[in-house]
Amino acid sequence: MLDKQSKIYVAGHRGLVGSAIWNNLKQRGYTNLVGRTHRELDLTNQQAVKDFFDQERPDAVVLAAAFVGGIMANSLYRADFIMQNMLMQCNVIGESYRHGVKKLLFLGSTCIYPKNAPQPMKEDCLLTSPLEYTNEEYAIAKIAGLKMCESYNLQYGTNYIAVMPTNLYGPGDNFHLENSHVMPAMMRKVYLAKLIHDADWQAIARDLDIRPVEGVSGSAPREAITAVLQKYGIMDNKVVLWGTGTPLREFLWSEDMADASVHVLLNVDFKDIIGIEKYSSVHYGAATDGAVDRNHSAGRGGAIPALGEIRNCHINVGTGKELTIRELSQLVVRAVGFEGEVVFDASKPDGTMRKLIDVEKLHQLGWTHQVELEDGVGRLFDWYRQSLA
Repeated sequence: MLDKQSKIYVAGHRGLVGSAIWNNLKQRGYTNLVGRTHRELDLTNQQAVKDFFDQERPDAVVLAAAFVGGIMANSLYRADFIMQNMLMQCNVIGESYRHGVKKLLFLGSTCIYPKNAPQPMKEDCLLTSPLEYTNEEYAIAKIAGLKMCESYNLQYGTNYIAVMPTNLYGPGDNFHLENSHVMPAMMRKVYLAKLIHDADWQAIARDLDIRPVEGVSGSAPREAITAVLQKYGIMDNKVVLWGTGTPLREFLWSEDMADASVHVLLNVDFKDIIGIEKYSSVHYGAATDGAVDRNHSAGRGGAIPALGEIRNCHINVGTGKELTIRELSQLVVRAVGFEGEVVFDASKPDGTMRKLIDVEKLHQLGWTHQVELEDGVGRLFDWYRQSLA
């Protein structure tokens, strides 16, 4: 059990979820937090990660750092998505074990599930059929991460928990058009199309100064700005979005995800997920006659083969609710106050047609979401406008 003095390392503490987890922990009175920016600590560098753990020796680790992006980024940077994420996971999880970390929380993604998985997707549909091709590399990396947690628990008696969030959005979101997720990209496109129609070039310049597009900032000639925005489907009172608009998606407010993550970190152990009758850490010296408890793999802490296969120990985190991308665009249009046209380009990929997760396990473990999407979209646009001030 972690107490208020426990040192907790949050990897990715400046990211969308990591920053929200950091703030949630502080609000609960956990102030002995450790964070490093990418510039301060490259998690793909094994020696640098070892040196960090040697110095800080955290009691718990939250692995929220990842190389992420949407359909376009996944298509362009396939090698980066698998290599960068695998390196980070191997280094952090490996050093956590070597340094005796008491609790580790690994954040994955629901893209781990097969493209044609039965809906809503339960945890046990993992690895039952092929993945969606457009994000296969990222998914494989995240599957490897959750399997590392599961395998360390079974072999060494560690307490590493993997949570798989649905699509996230919220304060600190990535609005860069080249590699952002669907909601912030859509929101920025709609907002910029409105500004073009309003001829508010000062606001457009401010937006591009903060988040340049392909190197084009607000100081560029108006023709260059117009050209690069049009490349991303942003025109005068018109927005072109990828796909047909028919795929169904589930979205979770990032601060809700943070609250779920901290709830699991503080209150859920591996034994709670798979059943205490199947698993327990080895208590060295507990048996007075030198016998080994039959419920343990001798000297390792893992379950014995007689208990059967133990897998799919991760936890889905979401709302259990979905809507189409077209319906999402309507919520964004309403939040932005856009009165123009939204067009869907069916020649572009849709990605997975449906991605609804089953959150029964999460509810049984004592947590349910609070922020509904209709409210969250408005909150996100408010945050985006404030980020431009």
